[in-house]
Amino acid sequence: MSKKQKVIITVTAIIAAAIILYMFISMYFHSHYFLRTTMNGIDCGGYSVEELEQAVAQEVAGYELTIKERGGKKETITAEQLKLVPEFDGSLDRLMEQQNRFAWIRSLWSPASLQADTVVTCENLDQLVKKLDCMDPDDQVQPVSASISEYGKDGYTVIPEEKGTVIEYEKLLDAVEHAVNNLQEELDLEEAGCYAVPEYTADSEEIQKALAMANGYVSTQVMYDFSPETEVLDGVAIHNWVTVNGLDVSLNEEAVVEYVDELARKYNTVFRKHTLDTSYGTPVEISGGDYGWWIDKEAEIAALLENIRAGETIKREPVYKQRAAGRGEHDYGNTYVEINLTAQHLFMYKDGALLVESDFVSGNVSKGNGTPAGAYSITYTERNATLKGENYASDVSYWMPFNNNIGMHDASWRGSFGGTYYMRNGSHGCINLPYSAAQTIFENIKKGDPVLVYELPGTGPAYVEETPAEENSDAAIELISAIGDVTLASGEAISAARAQYDILTEEAKARVVNYDVLVNSEIIYAQLVQAQAAEAQAAAEAQAAEVQAAEAQAAAEAQQEERQPTDTGQE
Repeated sequence: MSKKQKVIITVTAIIAAAIILYMFISMYFHSHYFLRTTMNGIDCGGYSVEELEQAVAQEVAGYELTIKERGGKKETITAEQLKLVPEFDGSLDRLMEQQNRFAWIRSLWSPASLQADTVVTCENLDQLVKKLDCMDPDDQVQPVSASISEYGKDGYTVIPEEKGTVIEYEKLLDAVEHAVNNLQEELDLEEAGCYAVPEYTADSEEIQKALAMANGYVSTQVMYDFSPETEVLDGVAIHNWVTVNGLDVSLNEEAVVEYVDELARKYNTVFRKHTLDTSYGTPVEISGGDYGWWIDKEAEIAALLENIRAGETIKREPVYKQRAAGRGEHDYGNTYVEINLTAQHLFMYKDGALLVESDFVSGNVSKGNGTPAGAYSITYTERNATLKGENYASDVSYWMPFNNNIGMHDASWRGSFGGTYYMRNGSHGCINLPYSAAQTIFENIKKGDPVLVYELPGTGPAYVEETPAEENSDAAIELISAIGDVTLASGEAISAARAQYDILTEEAKARVVNYDVLVNSEIIYAQLVQAQAAEAQAAAEAQAAEVQAAEAQAAAEAQQEERQPTDTGQE
């Protein structure tokens, strides 16, 4: 026999021996549990069913269950109290049969844990569980949900939940039953989830969402720019507007309204008195008008609510309806028009320097058209405008309104300005200016610039040297000459010339060499107005006749339709 053959025979013998040994061991595990196996928590590796039943019986005889409770308290239930007895209903045999004896080698590195339906029975588990000290209602503390704290130096924080000691009976009964069935020696009620839990914990999504919302509100910082002053709104004030009720976090919008109202009361200058150091060296207090800082409260409330809800840190101005040139007492700045109604004289300052001054004619006080005093601003400027009112239309080159339909403009139809013309021959309320003065102001003024209108006793015509009769006569002559060809637009020019003539003395009237032109102009103008009225009346009558004819035609057609024979449906 060769050496190779000997080796083959030896290897074959070893393999055969190994197979025989493996089969022998497999036969052993046909009636014994695999190594490293537990049954309901009992080590049964290498046990037969009978050996396991004996081990269970021994385990049952000395069984005690220790129950661990919150607070470190423990209670014990014994086998005697439970009247615990082993019960073998064939489940151990069935588990043995399910074991693949040829796979025993796998148990060497992979332990198995088997679970029999029942290995013990007890008679009074329910009564024992109910009598546990932890089930005494007097000793149980209700759980308390986590909540949001009051506002503090760190904003809002979470007040952690309180777990309490309330037991959920059904969960406890199930846990004890499971422990007994598995002959488990210790039961931790915390780990078994036997305690009632608070609705919300510190980590609950609802709590964290409410916390984020509340802290978002108070993290807001709005720095209002009222240069040179700054108003800072932050969580110190905002937290008073925040209400936290459980998980409900709300922002008091009425408090936001009150805050914006307070800002407006503090910083608005519109509709307030303005003090002006006049060009006459005398300070004057100007009431009325709408010039000044004016916070748009509705828009600012909306903007501030948006800032707070977004938790923004921002520096900004409030939302304004209207702005002024500067801050403080003289918010009109150093570019403005100063109008002295008493003196019938105005000044325009630009960047603090006097640009133009001029006499003017203001509203006719004898007809109730006096120009109102007040602090205003230029509404807009317009070149070559037509000013229209009741029974008049005037073309002007420079139109600068500042108080609704009252404004400054050139008045080429006037020969003189200043003095007492406004008392009986004034405008409808506007400031009538010489052409050159109106042009200069127009070219240097813009929308929003202040117009400060006031009366200052001691500066009026009574304190000015009387105008010579010759100059008054010349003014009337100029106004009459300015009438030109009479049209329906000549009404104001004719009225101005008549008013100037009527205030003259008899001596001055005698010097008006073109008075007949005024009279003829008045006659022609009256005829034009009368003709216009007649045309309007004729047009109205013609329109009424057309309507009446149309109505008659419609009535006739309707009557004709009624006379038509009715269709009965017969041929």
